[in-house]
Amino acid sequence: MIGIIGAMDIEVEGLISAMSDKEERKISGIVFHSGKIGGKECVVAKCGVGKVNAAVCTQTMILEYKPKCIINTGIGGAASFETKIGDVVIATAVVQHDMDTTALGDAPAMLFLHNGEYDKIPCDKALSEKIISACIEPKLGIAATGDRFIAGNDERIKLNSSFGAVVCEMEGGSIGQVCFINDVPFTILRSISDSMSDEDDSVEYMTFCKSSAEKSVAVLKKFLSE
Repeated sequence: MIGIIGAMDIEVEGLISAMSDKEERKISGIVFHSGKIGGKECVVAKCGVGKVNAAVCTQTMILEYKPKCIINTGIGGAASFETKIGDVVIATAVVQHDMDTTALGDAPAMLFLHNGEYDKIPCDKALSEKIISACIEPKLGIAATGDRFIAGNDERIKLNSSFGAVVCEMEGGSIGQVCFINDVPFTILRSISDSMSDEDDSVEYMTFCKSSAEKSVAVLKKFLSE
């Protein structure tokens, strides 16, 4: 079974509507939809926005459905001038940019897990390559996660220079952390909804969020049908 998590309705509704043999269960306040998409067994959930919601959803999905892998899908903001609206990004690793114990002498974004200390958690290479094969000219790079919508080029440039980020979003890092400590392969798929341009980021987001989310859904449908 393949697990798929998105934060918002627009990020998962296209997948749920394509599902056959559908069953629904509500656990921890989250509705999990299980069934088949493209002939493959899947479970799809809308986790809600933010790292805690994403972590609760991911751990619940792992315990209740035991997926062989988890894909975080949806939209994100550009953290590079090379990443444009509508571009599909496949993360090579995730970093939680708002994790900060540098005052104690630690490196920025350092996570302290039971199996070690990590500033970045790598996505599963084999799973990512399968998603890449379903894309047309995807961008690859670091996804930077934090509990804040990043607006303005200055902050996005900082994410790029500090962590090598090409996309910023609000769930992937915690999904990656939960998968990593549970030994579940994961990857992050995001389509860019707001860019590093002179336009207002919130206006771009509201204008392009739906069409960008549909691109991510289309990639996953192709992946699941192959």
